[in-house]
Amino acid sequence: MRAVVLESHGGPEVLTIRDVPAPSAGPEEAVVDIAATALNRADVLQRLGLYPGPPMDHEIPGLEFSGTVVSAGARATIWNPGDHVMGIVGGGAYAERIAVHERQLLRVPASVDLCDAAAIPEVWITAWDALVLQGGLTSGRTALVHAGASGVGTAAIQLCKSINAQVIVTASAGKVEACRDLGADLAVDYGTEDFVARVREFTDGRGVDVVLDVIGGDYVDRNVDALTVGGRIIQVGVMGGGGGGLNVGKLLPKRAAIIGTVLRARPIEQKIEVTQRFASEVLPLFDRGVLRPVIDRRFPLGEIGAAHERMQANANIGKIVVDVNP
Repeated sequence: MRAVVLESHGGPEVLTIRDVPAPSAGPEEAVVDIAATALNRADVLQRLGLYPGPPMDHEIPGLEFSGTVVSAGARATIWNPGDHVMGIVGGGAYAERIAVHERQLLRVPASVDLCDAAAIPEVWITAWDALVLQGGLTSGRTALVHAGASGVGTAAIQLCKSINAQVIVTASAGKVEACRDLGADLAVDYGTEDFVARVREFTDGRGVDVVLDVIGGDYVDRNVDALTVGGRIIQVGVMGGGGGGLNVGKLLPKRAAIIGTVLRARPIEQKIEVTQRFASEVLPLFDRGVLRPVIDRRFPLGEIGAAHERMQANANIGKIVVDVNP
């Protein structure tokens, strides 16, 4: 099968398409013919050698996919050949075929095209897990989401509105309107506006209940300033670096919490648990027309380098999809 293999680390030119052995199903796994995959920031970091993937015979990036089940292991009973599925993996989705534990797979909503479904698993589960499961966001509360036009951000906006929560986002000047169109109650241009001041103005000085942050750096200390008493910061990335300084004393009177989280490094049991909860609590909202994947641009597998260049330039609004076997 064709796969994108990292034989070294560096620029987009190290993404090399090779023929590698196709996987076979383990006892509780299903093998999926991949129709499409989608890019995530972790893919760029892995390519640069800054975020190692799981051990495998060939280093194949890719954290999410959609496709068609072709076979299943001896103890796998959930899926049948021909079923349309999507899912998150630790790596290996930049390929024509993948083997995945059957309970990590999700059905593709009937309202979503099979290739478009590759834009759902990673960012939607990340946003929902961070905002709702770990952040405790509920109806009537307010969230602050940084990088509102990113894949996670565009999912987070829609999730907030689906539970009748208010959402404030930060974005660059050219992307704030897209965030408003998705439903953001307030979109802050981080280049010209102080998001802490805008949060205080919007919330009448109360602050937000949850911050979903992929930036880190000097945003962390300012996130505390934007929080209400008892608020939570969920840190899912550090695009702006892991430093920046934090006045820990400011956490105390606010009785606030900072929670760091990733999906990739979790034990498989935890990945299955969050996947199954997402399937029952969120996935039906796609077929009801409440939620939809936001796709920025599509590339064929042979142009994977160009896809990475677009993400690394922060040019995308929503997800970059790579069609493998459309």
